[in-house]
Amino acid sequence: MKHKSDIQEKATNLAHDAQELLAATADVSGTKVMEARKRLSAALERGKQAWGQFQEQAAARAKVADELVHEHPYQSIGIALGVGTLLGLLMARRG
Repeated sequence: MKHKSDIQEKATNLAHDAQELLAATADVSGTKVMEARKRLSAALERGKQAWGQFQEQAAARAKVADELVHEHPYQSIGIALGVGTLLGLLMARRG
């Protein structure tokens, strides 16, 4: 879960920095600056939409996985045991 919080924190910081940049350049005129501000605003909006879709999809997938584990608990345990054993063997050979 630490990885998720790191990504979320970095995305939040990036959005905050971009918004500060937009605010700091609000009184600056010039065609290039205005175009850059428009592109940055559009990119921020796309990023927010993509993040929202990602969160929705992740929640839906987690719900499906939870339902599958509840419907097939013994098979889930067997698969987890097999994957864990395989990973353990691979890590032991590597070290």
